[in-house]
Amino acid sequence: MSNELYVVTGVSGRTGSAVARTLLKKGKRVRVVVRDEAKGNIWASQGAEVSVACLTDISTLTLALSGADAAYIVSPQQYTSNELFTQAEIMANTIAEAATKVQLPKLVALSSIGAEQSSGTGWIAMNRALEQHVGQTGLPVAFLRAAYFMENWEPMAKTAAAQGELPSFLAPLDRMLPMIATDDIGRIAAEVLCEHWHESRIIELEGPATYSPNDVANSLTHTLDKAVSATAIPESSWAAALSSSGMSEPAKDGFIEMTRALNSGHIAFIDDANIERRQGCITLNTVIATMMTSAQ
Repeated sequence: MSNELYVVTGVSGRTGSAVARTLLKKGKRVRVVVRDEAKGNIWASQGAEVSVACLTDISTLTLALSGADAAYIVSPQQYTSNELFTQAEIMANTIAEAATKVQLPKLVALSSIGAEQSSGTGWIAMNRALEQHVGQTGLPVAFLRAAYFMENWEPMAKTAAAQGELPSFLAPLDRMLPMIATDDIGRIAAEVLCEHWHESRIIELEGPATYSPNDVANSLTHTLDKAVSATAIPESSWAAALSSSGMSEPAKDGFIEMTRALNSGHIAFIDDANIERRQGCITLNTVIATMMTSAQ
């Protein structure tokens, strides 16, 4: 096993777990950060160290990062909270302070396309806060600005499986958008963590191809062996469509602003020679097939 220590947050989520799995398969020394010690048991059984910490607690997070050669940082978003944007600011500040205290040699932080925009991006403002706070530390950091998660389609895909109609907030239905599988994000993040670099970096992440809502419907048609068509949810109906989502009102407002920005092109990859671009290899068809298998 490698002597270098890699700390991974967000292992209860998709990208963090993918980072930890990838590093462990490579024989790397991994310390996972969890809020609940019981959630670390599955990782301990795979050979990982476990540290119990909270991203709003400077003392426990500093301890979790101590001695690390690199860390993968995810700032979890609290969609049920009325204070989700304030909480994101607090977590971003705590992460930056803890990383500075231990003089972390390098960080890889999950962000999003659109994080360079100062307004009009809804939820992505929380990623921007992380970039700003961590970027101000002067530590070597790679911000992964990921495209739209393919897994975001899961709730709508389940509706389509039952009704033969795929509701879409994204429109027009034939507009191609960069999307990426969360396993690809985790794999690429693990690769970046293991690379040797000392500067700040921005890396945009996308899948092997761009996809439209119609492509998602076609993939469901193929996977389910039944006709599925995409239908755009009118913007006037977005609030009603989110009424049973469990989101707080500020979270719903943030989702609506973000989706409007995606549809208008306000949130998109940018053409900048200083920004790296990497592609995943997992196709939309693979993700949809996995979704439908797990739903059975």
